[in-house]
Amino acid sequence: MARPSLSAALPPRLSGQLDAWKEAAQVLTQVHDPKVLRALGPSGVRGLLLHRGHQGVPTHVQARHKAHFDWSYPHDQPEMADLYRRAKAGQWDGDDLPWQTDVDPLNPEVPLLPEDFVDMGAMTALGIHLDEREWRRFGHSIAAWMLSQFLHGEQGALFAAAQVTEAVQFFDGKLYGATQVVDEARHVEVFLRYLESKMERLYRVNDNLFVIIDSLMADGRWDMKFLGMQIMVEGLALGAFGTMYKVTREPLLRALLANVIQDEARHVHYGVVALRDHFRLELSEAERREREDWAFEVSLLMRNRFMAYEVYEEWFEGRMSRAQWRGFIQQSPGMEQFRTVMFSRLVPNLREIGLLTDRIKPAYEQAGLARYFDGQAADRLTGDGMLAELDRQRAQEVEGVATL
Repeated sequence: MARPSLSAALPPRLSGQLDAWKEAAQVLTQVHDPKVLRALGPSGVRGLLLHRGHQGVPTHVQARHKAHFDWSYPHDQPEMADLYRRAKAGQWDGDDLPWQTDVDPLNPEVPLLPEDFVDMGAMTALGIHLDEREWRRFGHSIAAWMLSQFLHGEQGALFAAAQVTEAVQFFDGKLYGATQVVDEARHVEVFLRYLESKMERLYRVNDNLFVIIDSLMADGRWDMKFLGMQIMVEGLALGAFGTMYKVTREPLLRALLANVIQDEARHVHYGVVALRDHFRLELSEAERREREDWAFEVSLLMRNRFMAYEVYEEWFEGRMSRAQWRGFIQQSPGMEQFRTVMFSRLVPNLREIGLLTDRIKPAYEQAGLARYFDGQAADRLTGDGMLAELDRQRAQEVEGVATL
């Protein structure tokens, strides 16, 4: 007769805490490059072990970047100058969104997320039975959690954009960077307003997202701030926003996301322009490899970001194990779609800036991310083009359902 594991014999909360520590240790011990570990390690301890983002108090991070002044005001990057012109023309006011829209998160006729976003059958197989109203409330929690993480990511992007504007070496990049600061402030404004006035709830920042933001705020290298925020966080956010825009039926949220996607497409393009020549021409091979390894490790952190443990703690702690929840959420159709679209946006940008060499490709293949190697990078995408494609995909899916 098999002996029960130590974890199974412990109270659920303690068992869950051990699982969280084990997961954090796995993330940190998988970092093989000591320079990457030095960059992520302190933030990993603060976020994954100490849960600083869950303590309900402001976080203080010591920033160390250098401000770059150029008193000759050169016109030094035509592509960034074009982005600046487009950004000025694309400004919008969050107050102009249709805030009068009545939003009922529990209304099955206008769902925030589709009914099959998570698998009810898989939940039942774990011994959890939710009635129809509980299932709608659970869907409300998932949607509020996702939008909360969008909000937290936008606050990180706001601070990073301010730092990048000071530190970037291109003067045309400084002008464009100033418009991104305004964009990110507006994104914080509208996501917070939607969560407070329509969802009436706000979840804490996810630990993995905290680690990335904490690490970027403290890093003194301007190009690492670009890589982390413009390529990694903004690239993945662009995919996440696009997925929610396509699947939600709530008109105010769709209008909000459509405007945000237009901004985010420019932000990621900015990162590609700033870094593609810098990484290939300005860095030593050792420096470039460090950034290549860092990007891969952060890719894994971002993949683990969407486990929604905060929802688990609210709904199911003591009813299923943390490991069971992780398996359930990983296999949920909606979360799988999120991961697919997010990495389809991220990996091609890493290729475009020279951080997807034959040396690192096997690691991405082992992580299941090889299918994104040949996708379009951000400098070949526009917000209008992305929205048109998402609308086309949505129309095809609706048509397919109608013909069944």
